[in-house]
Amino acid sequence: MAKGSVAIRMTNDYLFHALFQEDNEALKGFVCALLKLDAGQVKSAVVINPIELGTSVGDKEFILDIKVLLDDRAIINLELQVINQHNWPERSLSYLCRAFDNLNPGEGCQRVKPVVHIGLLDFTLFPKFPEFYATHRLMNVKNHMIYSDKLQLSLVDLTHIDLATEEDMQHRIDCWAAFFKAATWEEIEMIAQRDENIAKAANTVWKLSQEDKIRLQCEAREDYYRNQRDMEIYMEKQAGIIAERESLIACQEGTIARNEETIA
Repeated sequence: MAKGSVAIRMTNDYLFHALFQEDNEALKGFVCALLKLDAGQVKSAVVINPIELGTSVGDKEFILDIKVLLDDRAIINLELQVINQHNWPERSLSYLCRAFDNLNPGEGCQRVKPVVHIGLLDFTLFPKFPEFYATHRLMNVKNHMIYSDKLQLSLVDLTHIDLATEEDMQHRIDCWAAFFKAATWEEIEMIAQRDENIAKAANTVWKLSQEDKIRLQCEAREDYYRNQRDMEIYMEKQAGIIAERESLIACQEGTIARNEETIA
């Protein structure tokens, strides 16, 4: 395996999609970890929205989520999000509901496939309630009875691996998260020693990163992230300037009001 810094980290959504599209064993291992299943419980995992690797991703197609048909009985949607666009709850619900509408013509509602939307976020969605791996379901707010087990939203917070539970670690979800965040090949090699599927994934990532066309597309995605972050910083600065001006205006208005009272 290579040494030194990882040129393109696994938090790159193009590389993320390329890896699990190309390496089916790694995909099955990753899905088993996230769903907390034992190895072998998943017989087949098929990516139903593959991309042509090496081709550019247009502005209208920048969402590189992975839709997986699991054992022909469930749909798993995997999405990596590195920039907080402050719309994740609505966005994930939209994808979940869209995927849930999966009946073929003539099929009864009881034949609808279960859908799980799993987001890997490089930010904390709910800062007041940080959690490494969280699962949400539709349930009764009084007695907590699950309304249906066919809809599920799960979140992995890549910035809070330190909050992984014993169960999370038992299923190696923390190892996968560390793999995504690794900055050097030496780190990846250490993580790969703990899980054979991660070892397979690491080898696939190394091979993919050697292909010029794929590397160029990954670099284009990095440029996109950089522009998004610059825009976010600019908007925050503008919001700060506006807040300062509004505060100054309010202060001036208060002074004018007091002067008018004095004159009166």
